[in-house]
Amino acid sequence: MASPPSSKKVCPDETITIMVTGGSGLVGQAIRTVVAEEAQPNEHWVFLSSKDGDLSDITETRKLFEKHRPTHVVHLAAMVGGLFKNIKYKLDFLRKNLQINDSVLQCCYEYKVKKCVSCLSTCIFPDKTTYPIDETMVHNGPPHSSNFGYAHAKRLIDIQNRAYHEQHGCMFTSVIPTNIYGPHDNFNLEDSHVIPGLIHKCYIAKQNESPLTVYGSGSPLRQFIYSKDLAKLFVWVLRHYEEIDPIILSVGEEDEISIKDVALMITEAMEFKQEVKFDTSKSDGQHKKTASNAKLRSYLPDFQFTDPKQGIREAVEWFCSNYDTARK
Repeated sequence: MASPPSSKKVCPDETITIMVTGGSGLVGQAIRTVVAEEAQPNEHWVFLSSKDGDLSDITETRKLFEKHRPTHVVHLAAMVGGLFKNIKYKLDFLRKNLQINDSVLQCCYEYKVKKCVSCLSTCIFPDKTTYPIDETMVHNGPPHSSNFGYAHAKRLIDIQNRAYHEQHGCMFTSVIPTNIYGPHDNFNLEDSHVIPGLIHKCYIAKQNESPLTVYGSGSPLRQFIYSKDLAKLFVWVLRHYEEIDPIILSVGEEDEISIKDVALMITEAMEFKQEVKFDTSKSDGQHKKTASNAKLRSYLPDFQFTDPKQGIREAVEWFCSNYDTARK
């Protein structure tokens, strides 16, 4: 099969089809909202969900590419879960994500996609490292043992991007967001990340007039990015970022907050009046993984991030209003 043409920036007059894998999830729904608000007449967006096909199967993936013929791809689809699911199912996270990523990137090559932007995670960074971490440090040592399956699968996207570029000239790149939260998240009590999990637990505790129990000491520090902020940055990357090397999409180092502070923001937004307990028999996971957003700021020095109190309040309000249909 012939090599695809070299990537070029999106031309204002060129009609393009952007296919979003994982389009029904947290980030996909936020991107859908952003592009609806900032619609460009030359862009046709297609949002796929797991119901459209199994992306771990190369044959099914080819059928989707054949049907939609994307010129650009935003690759969000992944097997994901919170800390305890990652600890329990390391092999499943590794194999399933390797299969998904390989199918999507190979089809991007085969169907001559001009640009593919994949989503990584800060969990890919080395466990033993100096802070802040930046884009040059992805492969400088093993990731934290709690989620090495998922982390290594995500790291390999960066390796594949470089290999496709060097061998075939493909414009495949990736972004590394910090901890994402917002409407349309997965609020499952076992499988979710920290903010949606705590929102759901707080909701139940409020209904039962019982204490809220937070797993761990509450001391770990995280950088949280509101899903709509990330969506705006994702669209900017698709339209304007022209490096193969990944870029961290995150609030600044100074905006890092503790899990305890997050829990208190949630209880305030939920108007929760009962006791908040911290179960120190449960694992804290990695204490911190502070990321530098200096590279992002070199491109977008004036980008304004949503204040976490406001973002958490909006996420809480969305969950309470959509409790019956929210993923949980």
